[in-house]
Amino acid sequence: MKISDGKVVSTSYTLYTLSPDDEFELVEEVGEEEPMLYLAGHSGLPPQFEENLNGLSAEDTYNFEIAPEDAFGEYYDDNVVDFSVEMFKIEDGKVPAGFLEPGNPIPFTNDDGARIQGRVKEVIDDKVVIDFNHPLAGKKLKFEGKIISVRDASPEEMDHGHVHGPGGHHH
Repeated sequence: MKISDGKVVSTSYTLYTLSPDDEFELVEEVGEEEPMLYLAGHSGLPPQFEENLNGLSAEDTYNFEIAPEDAFGEYYDDNVVDFSVEMFKIEDGKVPAGFLEPGNPIPFTNDDGARIQGRVKEVIDDKVVIDFNHPLAGKKLKFEGKIISVRDASPEEMDHGHVHGPGGHHH
């Protein structure tokens, strides 16, 4: 069975990003024992990722690169915002220990009421610098992997737009 819209795909992969000195650096490894599952055509993954896997079958391997604009977009300096450290203090007037460590994700709500996530970039005196860019924004990605299995999605999975069961979503 080949990967196409409406198929549940199980894949292992290694993800790299291109460093400033043109070397690929390891970001993530997902092994065959706990593969990633996604519903083709409904995954929320970068479309270029799915396009590169479409037509592959179980046991096929892949190796491809995706440009930043086809992955998680460009990195925008305007998405880095300063906040007063006062905003992060709780009832006792203190910031919880470890809360503002660089790299920590912090949930926010934007002006439209949507939940968004930023990451602590740094803390300088009384200001906290939060980066709202995706962690992989502005980076060229390289994927190497193997298709473990491909199956038809169930009607319920298609209705819900995601994978159910082991390794997928459970209700």
